[in-house]
Amino acid sequence: MTGYKNDKDDVLRRLRRIEGQVRGLERMVEEDTYCIDILTQVSATTAALQSCALALLDDHLSCCVSDAIAEGGDEAQKKVAEASRAIARLVRS
Repeated sequence: MTGYKNDKDDVLRRLRRIEGQVRGLERMVEEDTYCIDILTQVSATTAALQSCALALLDDHLSCCVSDAIAEGGDEAQKKVAEASRAIARLVRS
């Protein structure tokens, strides 16, 4: 089971919006838009991706990790370590 199961439609909606932003960036470059305007839109797109990632992480912690902790054992430790690595990747990006 995925942690975002209940929010799948929201995640897909966010990703489609981000896809539209990326297509808009491509169009801006094709149309020789001013560099700073493109960079502003890149920042907005990056923020949207980060927001989506945080929502997915929250769902993962609320569902997958908490379920594993409730069950205990090695799986709980694996899920916590996995979540920790995911958080580290997000912080570095």
